[in-house]
Amino acid sequence: MNGIKTRSGQEKILFISLGCDKNLVDAERMLGSLADRGCTFTDDEEEADIAVVNTCCFIDAAKEESIGQILSLAQRKESGQLKALIVTGCMAQRYKEELLQEIPEVDAIVGTTAKGQLPEVLEEVLRAADAAGTDAADETAGAFAECPPVHRQRFEDRDLLEETGRRLLSTGGHYAYLKIAEGCDKHCTYCAIPAIRGRYRSVPMEDLLVEAADLARQGVKELILVAQETTRYGLDLYGEKRLPALLRALCRIDGLEWIRVLYCYPEEIDDTLIEVLRDEPRILHYLDIPIQHASDSILKRMGRRTDKAQLEALLKRLRREIPDICIRTTLITGFPGETEEDHRELMDFVRAQRFDRLGVFTYSREEGTGAARMKQQVPKRTKERRQRELMLLQQEIAFEKERSMCGKTFRVMVEGRITGEDVCTARTYRDAPDVDGTVFIETGADLMTGDMPCVRITDAREYDLLAVLCDEPEEIDQV
Repeated sequence: MNGIKTRSGQEKILFISLGCDKNLVDAERMLGSLADRGCTFTDDEEEADIAVVNTCCFIDAAKEESIGQILSLAQRKESGQLKALIVTGCMAQRYKEELLQEIPEVDAIVGTTAKGQLPEVLEEVLRAADAAGTDAADETAGAFAECPPVHRQRFEDRDLLEETGRRLLSTGGHYAYLKIAEGCDKHCTYCAIPAIRGRYRSVPMEDLLVEAADLARQGVKELILVAQETTRYGLDLYGEKRLPALLRALCRIDGLEWIRVLYCYPEEIDDTLIEVLRDEPRILHYLDIPIQHASDSILKRMGRRTDKAQLEALLKRLRREIPDICIRTTLITGFPGETEEDHRELMDFVRAQRFDRLGVFTYSREEGTGAARMKQQVPKRTKERRQRELMLLQQEIAFEKERSMCGKTFRVMVEGRITGEDVCTARTYRDAPDVDGTVFIETGADLMTGDMPCVRITDAREYDLLAVLCDEPEEIDQV
């Protein structure tokens, strides 16, 4: 199939994806749909004829990053260095009118439910540019934005779960994310995701199994399940939660060595899911459980479905059933109404629970959410101070846990080699890509990305580990 072209020939596309791993899956699908049209890509702004920015707007920092990237490319569009600038993703969905009004260099907006139409959008933008004269950059800038709203809307507001089609992997090929659902029904008071991504919609299991098998054939060894919430998977389609059944089916696919589960809401983790995590050898003993807080009054104001006692009981049960489980969580500090007493209670909870991995965000006041309308908004300096205190506490815990790994043996996933050194980088089952630690293997062996050798941990350096290759023992310190 011929590539997307204008009178000047085939265009090179710069595709930038920001935000979470769920957004990355969307980006890989859009890249796949463009590649199927014969498009070519570049990661060099100087070479690009077209730029696509897949945006995030989950919190203020994400919005600022997205706007900064769009404005930088808008300057290139205004100067005639780019023929087209297209914005996709969460910010495109939530702020489409504002983007088109405030940044006229943006040619098209593609919302989260219309990502499958990106090739058609791009063709239309380029036809408009050709019709206006490709040399008249000043006249064509923003031409698509001036189209009637009804014309634009067909690229924005279709309520479809477009989770099929080829993906162009951007993770190196040895691991990949599998997005099992879109949207969210929880309506936590701080979160705008339901307004941006819509209601919770599970991807049919048969589609996921086909996609997972295809990823395995491409060489993917680690499959990472993601959604706004993975634990409610299937409830909308089948009338019951089907994550355990999906996990068991995925374990039967040849080629997949590791299966990791992220974003499990605590109130949805039941005995059936725990049994699958414990008993299936390919499923990593790693669980991401975003709890957000531990003060009952703050949890209630957040609209969360658990209280402190329930969280404590769940964590105790997980550690009893799966003793080597690695638990990651995220917290929000400075939520409206959070007192010093609430903060101290959260500090005590973290100190007692000793999470293996923990991230802390300061509360971001998102327009349209219930929390944004609450009184008792916490000053920025107070939020940041509380965040620092939590992270310093967690740092002590994390460093001690890493030191306890010394002398243990693990099977690791090789990520690459440090240029000019006899050192490879890798991850244990305790390390999700991009968010957790790194294992540095001192070896001159010819290891390749995706290899899974056995190593012995020799030292700990803050969040990272040092290791050497070893023969595989009868038992290793992981699933």
